[in-house]
Amino acid sequence: MALPRLDPIDLKILDAIQRDGRITKLALADKVGLSPTPCWMRLRKLEKAGIISGYHAKVALRTIAPAATVLMEVTLASHRQADFDRFERVIRDIPEIVACWSVGGGVDYVLKVMARDVDAYQRLVDALLEREIGIDRYFTYIVTKTVKDETVLPLGDLLPPHS
Repeated sequence: MALPRLDPIDLKILDAIQRDGRITKLALADKVGLSPTPCWMRLRKLEKAGIISGYHAKVALRTIAPAATVLMEVTLASHRQADFDRFERVIRDIPEIVACWSVGGGVDYVLKVMARDVDAYQRLVDALLEREIGIDRYFTYIVTKTVKDETVLPLGDLLPPHS
């Protein structure tokens, strides 16, 4: 699949809305050096192309509730496609599992779990094990301090030159 061609203005638009999803049309146009109508048309084009997949608020959870962030490595007992599909289908439906990555290396998946506390996390794990979704082993890592949790993607560093 060919990568979309983005020019420097598109990248400025993407950077600006990553940093402030509530930026006004006028402020966005000013920030990227366009008049409002062409800027808005570019923004719509980026949305229609699926490059912008949504707008979200970042909630400072610890200001409203204590919570445990847990990283979990999971290895499945069997590695048939049906086993991966079954595991992923179940994981998608559990709201406390806020991220799941299929990874290469010594484990099959890394999950990010947000739970009320460590006991709630363990109850979640126990429920997963009872569902018999193929988990052979799992390792738990309790996050004790968030050093960096960036949501703004460094697009200029990730895109190929002359995109």
